[in-house]
Amino acid sequence: MEPFERFFPLHDDFRDPFSRDRDRVLHSSSFRRLEYKTQVFLNHEGDYFRTRLTHSLEVSQIARTLSRQLGLDETLSEVIALSHDLGHTPFGHVGGDELDRLLKADGHRNGFEHNFQSFRVLTTLEKRYRDFDGLNLTFATLEGVLKHSPPYDKPFLPNWVRERFALDRHPSLEAMIVDHADEIAYTSHDIDDGVKYGLIGFEDLKDLEMVQRVDAAVRAEGVAEGEYLYRHRFVAALIKLLVEDLIAFSAPKVEALRGPKPLCGVLEASTPLPVAFSPRTATELKRLKKRLYQKLYRHEKIIRKMHAGKECVRALYRAYGEDPDLLPSAQRSLLEHRALHRVVADTIASMTDRYALKTYHEIYGISYR
Repeated sequence: MEPFERFFPLHDDFRDPFSRDRDRVLHSSSFRRLEYKTQVFLNHEGDYFRTRLTHSLEVSQIARTLSRQLGLDETLSEVIALSHDLGHTPFGHVGGDELDRLLKADGHRNGFEHNFQSFRVLTTLEKRYRDFDGLNLTFATLEGVLKHSPPYDKPFLPNWVRERFALDRHPSLEAMIVDHADEIAYTSHDIDDGVKYGLIGFEDLKDLEMVQRVDAAVRAEGVAEGEYLYRHRFVAALIKLLVEDLIAFSAPKVEALRGPKPLCGVLEASTPLPVAFSPRTATELKRLKKRLYQKLYRHEKIIRKMHAGKECVRALYRAYGEDPDLLPSAQRSLLEHRALHRVVADTIASMTDRYALKTYHEIYGISYR
């Protein structure tokens, strides 16, 4: 399919195809629910911390900047960025991991995978039109969400996806940009939230080469560690370093490939990504992310908070599986043509943190405040 094509007919209006995609995503229920889905820190801990919604907006902003500087389609990058996390469960990655474990333990080998769930939200689960399920987005947008990061060919993908989306080929350059913008956003902003929350300090990171480069840039501004502005300037300088490195390293390759339309399903997946960080920055970023995993993501305070989320997902999965009448009426009606385990998984995945906890307390008879 061509990048601008859709699976179902559409009457044209004053918008270009990718702007129309963006508007449909922004007005979807799944996008609104991202406001109350955990990124790393549970949403109810405070209004400072990032959620899936604020993260998606930050990824979109970085992706637009990168696309503009590399001469690519800003709006395509924007809509892929806004859509890439629509399939996430409540309680961050632990919610999705627990749902995947539960499904596989029950003999459903396809389990749960949040990238493919985002694709399913756009093609199946959102219902806004009489004649078809999904939002009827362009091929380029759907491909960018489906192939958020390599490898693209996964054993659970249905045949119609394999036939339509050329899993042996890279997605558009714009989709590659979103993948890196996602990495830039969550790395920098998790440091911001982690330091703010007191779970990690710059002293835990200062031996890393990338942190030393960023620190030098902040000190050159006249801001020293310990000052109020240091955390804010550090995060901004880290984003700047990564964005500028990606642009400088990718620009020659992108220039050689760029054409009048997005390159969907053109580049062989066996070839290196033309959109990438320089080898030095990629290595340093990998070390920084490893340190964050050790010091932040596995911090006992986060583990304890997320344990409650896993318990909630586990209890809802058990309750709905044992008694499908507990499902909301709209979901019960889907059982006529969808398997129970998939309806249960879709229902839980669509929930916000607070709605999942509220439902858990209602089902199990515990007072909720």
